Amino acid sequence: MFRHYFQIAWRNLLKRKFYTLINVAGLAIGMTCCVLISVYLYHENSYDRYHTKRDRLYRVVQTFRTSEPGATMVAPTPQDYQVWGCAPVGPALQADFPEIEKVVQFMSPNGMLLQQGDKRVQQDNLLFMDSTAFDVFSWKMIYGDPHTALTAPFSIVLTKSVAQKFFGNSNPVGQALRVNNEANIMVTGVMEDLPPNSQFTFNGLISMTTMHKYREEIFGWWGYVDFYTYLLLKENTDIKSLQAKADDFVRRHNATDRGYSIKFEKMTDAYLHSQATRQPGPTGSMLNVYLFLCIAIFIMLIACINFMNLSTARSLERAREVGVRKVLGVRPKSLMWQFLFESILLSLAAAIIAMALAKPGIALIEELSGKEIAYVNFFNPWIFVAMVVFAVVVGLGAGIYPAWFLSGFRAITVLKGKFNPASGNISLRKVLVVFQFTLSIALIAGTIIVFNQLKFLNRQDLGFQKEQMVVINFEGDGKVQNNIESIKKAIADQPGVISVAASRAVPGEFLPNAYTGVQATDGQMSFRGPLIYEIDFDFIPVYHIPLVAGRPYSRSYLTDSAQGMVINEAAAKLYGYSNPADAVGKKFDQWGRKGTIIGVVKDFNFRSLHQAVEPLTLRYGYPDNLARISVTIKGDNIPATLAHIRTTWDKMAPQRPFMYHFLDESFGAQYEADQHFGQLFTFFSCLAIIIACLGLLGLSTFMAQQRVKEIGVRKVLGSSVSGIVVLLSKDFIKLVLVAIVIAVPLCTWAMNEWLKDFAYRISIGPIVFFEAGIITVAVALLTIAWQSVKAARANPVQSLRNE
Repeated sequence: MFRHYFQIAWRNLLKRKFYTLINVAGLAIGMTCCVLISVYLYHENSYDRYHTKRDRLYRVVQTFRTSEPGATMVAPTPQDYQVWGCAPVGPALQADFPEIEKVVQFMSPNGMLLQQGDKRVQQDNLLFMDSTAFDVFSWKMIYGDPHTALTAPFSIVLTKSVAQKFFGNSNPVGQALRVNNEANIMVTGVMEDLPPNSQFTFNGLISMTTMHKYREEIFGWWGYVDFYTYLLLKENTDIKSLQAKADDFVRRHNATDRGYSIKFEKMTDAYLHSQATRQPGPTGSMLNVYLFLCIAIFIMLIACINFMNLSTARSLERAREVGVRKVLGVRPKSLMWQFLFESILLSLAAAIIAMALAKPGIALIEELSGKEIAYVNFFNPWIFVAMVVFAVVVGLGAGIYPAWFLSGFRAITVLKGKFNPASGNISLRKVLVVFQFTLSIALIAGTIIVFNQLKFLNRQDLGFQKEQMVVINFEGDGKVQNNIESIKKAIADQPGVISVAASRAVPGEFLPNAYTGVQATDGQMSFRGPLIYEIDFDFIPVYHIPLVAGRPYSRSYLTDSAQGMVINEAAAKLYGYSNPADAVGKKFDQWGRKGTIIGVVKDFNFRSLHQAVEPLTLRYGYPDNLARISVTIKGDNIPATLAHIRTTWDKMAPQRPFMYHFLDESFGAQYEADQHFGQLFTFFSCLAIIIACLGLLGLSTFMAQQRVKEIGVRKVLGSSVSGIVVLLSKDFIKLVLVAIVIAVPLCTWAMNEWLKDFAYRISIGPIVFFEAGIITVAVALLTIAWQSVKAARANPVQSLRNE
């Protein structure tokens, strides 16, 4: 029976090569998209799942909120929690709860100058971490003992790629590295590089006992925030029972801080599902996952609709075949299976093509997404079986209605020549065309909105100068700090340099919170936790940050460096001053320094535009707290200016490599994930349009063939080519216009959800849908124009000679 089905299907497919090609091409592109999106979504959902003990891995998220005395403290929201917390919480949890098997803590990443012999590398992303790290996390050690590698002070475990920079492929365990030109540290292990689906991004681990040697006091401070705490629970531990005890735990250990609370978050939820701030690594977006999942479904629906439309539109060609076979005794059920077999055969052919395209397609997805996708073995038997099942399901889904429709023809009506297929399926066909173009228009409009938002981000006035700003990163080098003013002056004297400033951090970089008291409107000190920049006298004027009240730091006032402080407008509002000028002259108390507020700067976007401007204090930073030098340069000869700065730097700070970046590039890197999302969205949207146009091409070609005699009569009666083209096109254009109307609310809702992730965003206006409609109508006209013109210019004698 299947052999018989195959022979008939094969003959029919070869007989109508053009329509077969369109159907296979549409299904193949759709399946390829689904495979690529599935691989991408699998990668997004696989973060941190390589740990063998992942089901027992949790992390502690903490809140550090402030409130006025006597005020009611409401329950924290998910956004109030942050992963970045204090050190004492880890040992205290282990001591109080026997359900916890291991605790591992690590600090914020550091950049350090590593040297071995004559090799010097400024290495970023080095973490101070507990010795229990390799007992908790599934990181593979190449050299060294994972259980003891991080036990001794001044020991370091390098990743494979970093170890190769200094030692090649040899075993470096027992070798020493010079750190920051100050102390030696012993290499006690080399581990495999982290997999691409890891939220951790470090390049090396330094034993936490090393930090104990430098700053033992911070490990007992509940208010000092610079640690990440992860827990490994014992088997069969219910995290809910542990969470139920969290409030009592906090009251026992930190009762005086009403704003402090903790909760536990599953580690495998960290990348996609966490709403906590201050993450230790990159995070994804569950909304983006849903959007791409919807795109995959949309694309397959469009491909299947193409198949259904062409199959039902060509019903007249198969009607006599159905009538003859029914007269010969073939049952409708067998006919239905015959047509389903044809659609499954087409789907399997498309699946083969999709598998062939998937491998190079993944490389393209990696480039568009900016992510290294974990290797996928398409020759895996399970993947092969899954693809066959997928192809069969698609074939059944696309072919079920055409099979039912074609097998339902009445034999006597067909053979008498009274059968009119259009009357039975034209309404459904129009609905399907409207549906697929609704999806296509929504994707086009979504693409326009994404790129309008990205353009808005790039053009938004941030409130400070970031163009032609070179940032030199010296990572707190002591010799540079001790000679900072001389180095700044030497750089400022170079040709092409406009101005120079120093700071602990620059816009776009990580900032700590500072427990800060400011005299409130009632005269009492109000303590809050704004962010903090430590800057020198020149930072505010060099960055062109405007003041709205008071003045900036000045060398003319001897007390500014010890008793002055500048805040932003948001900080003034935090302490109750809606008029910034009212905050000037008020007392402050911050990190052991007391004095008065001397100025208020206008709010500037020192962070990504995903976030609203937060309260900020700009504190004068003593040289031993500075780590960056900002240099404003002219734009006429940048390479020569950089060469002059490098020469000066090598002379003034020979112990430190000249490491620099342009601020606009580093600040823009915050939107890299958004840029990649826009590229992926555009890519798949374009493919969806291509598939829809393939269907439109096939449908318009068939309709032109069906109306060939009508076109001939019209030409004989004097119709012009343009008039006939309009005749053949207007029905399709009407459907596209209906699709535009339906797509507007659908797209508006979906993209407004996406835009909620930005504190500063565009509004979705009608112009977006006008542009999307123009694009869609133009694409549709181009698609059907060739066939319409061809039909209109045909010789009417050829079409009418048999009448």
